[in-house]
Amino acid sequence: MTASAPSAPYYDPYDFEIDNDPHSVWKQLRDECPLYYNDKHDFWALSRWDDVEAGLKDHTRLISGRGTVLELLKAEVEMPPGMILFDDPPRHAVYRSLLARVFTPKRMNAIEPQVRRFCADSLDALEGAESFDVIESLGAPMPMRVIGMLLGIPESDQQAIRDQIDSGLRLESGEMPIADAVQTMEDSAAEGNYGEYIDWRKENPSDDVMTQLIHTEFEDHTGVVRCLTREEILSYIGLLSGAGNETTTKLIGWTMLMLGSLPDQRREVAADPGLIPNTIEESLRYEAPSPVQARYVNDDVEYHGTTVPEGSHILLLNGSANRDHRKWGDSADDFDIHRNIDHHLSFGYGLHFCLGAALARLEGRVALDEMLKRFPDWTVDLDQSERAHTSTVRGWDKLMLEIG
Repeated sequence: MTASAPSAPYYDPYDFEIDNDPHSVWKQLRDECPLYYNDKHDFWALSRWDDVEAGLKDHTRLISGRGTVLELLKAEVEMPPGMILFDDPPRHAVYRSLLARVFTPKRMNAIEPQVRRFCADSLDALEGAESFDVIESLGAPMPMRVIGMLLGIPESDQQAIRDQIDSGLRLESGEMPIADAVQTMEDSAAEGNYGEYIDWRKENPSDDVMTQLIHTEFEDHTGVVRCLTREEILSYIGLLSGAGNETTTKLIGWTMLMLGSLPDQRREVAADPGLIPNTIEESLRYEAPSPVQARYVNDDVEYHGTTVPEGSHILLLNGSANRDHRKWGDSADDFDIHRNIDHHLSFGYGLHFCLGAALARLEGRVALDEMLKRFPDWTVDLDQSERAHTSTVRGWDKLMLEIG
């Protein structure tokens, strides 16, 4: 009998079966095809740590201004102003600086009491429960309440906004969606959702991000001193509402899943809360909430002896790089709360490093701390849980915990 040849690597970010557990595919890419080409969707992909880290910093040849989601690049959608995820220098630096004044580690740490209260309220309501969906009870509502508080969105409106964001991101099949993600963002930031808040804050300023965006004067990339336009404010608010929710929800879900699967490590963290910050970093490394970043190739660039031509689309698989044994050693696929992490790529790297990183870390840390105080022992019922399938984030829509 003749042995069959090993199959060539195949990676498709829209394939639900691959998305359920992409790590074996990503490992095959790293080992056999560090520069991968997918002819079905016409994209290239980098999967090794050194290549992805360098690619995230290469804002001259691998640009973000045409979109950082593959279907947007394919559709050649014009990016709205204020979407700093979809921007390049010099405009990017100006727009980013306005939010950098708000999302400082010092200011984020100052809101810890409110974050802790939101977590405590959510979990106290579950006292005596034998099981519950940690996404529905904590992972989804808490980040929305936090970003809603920061923006000045009334609590009564927050759930409806989150539901709309969720429905706009969700993939309905394992194929590339029609490129309406930017339109979805614009719709979620449209007059019907945020316009009234802006009008109210113009007349009733408060200590929130929306007020700051309305009244801040700045010098734009053309040298003009001005305030943000209404369209720019709407884009900012839509971006923050989405980005400030989904990734943190996924972080909380993955953390609860991993500690539910590793009782010895969970008990160690419960006994020593000083381990919580590093546990959150390891969770971020192990399962990146946003594991795939797309870029437009603005100039020919060579990887592993092959030229990727100008005009191409390339995926930077930061979720794969975070498990590359070339960076992390033989234990790269192990979850280890004691791992020495200098940095991972789950928040990106370089110019587009996530502005909300300090907030996400705070929310993840407090959520785990409050969870362990009330429910130190749990397992995960995967049969009753549901994955979330989107083209931008990866995690759980529903994660059932069995308590005790």
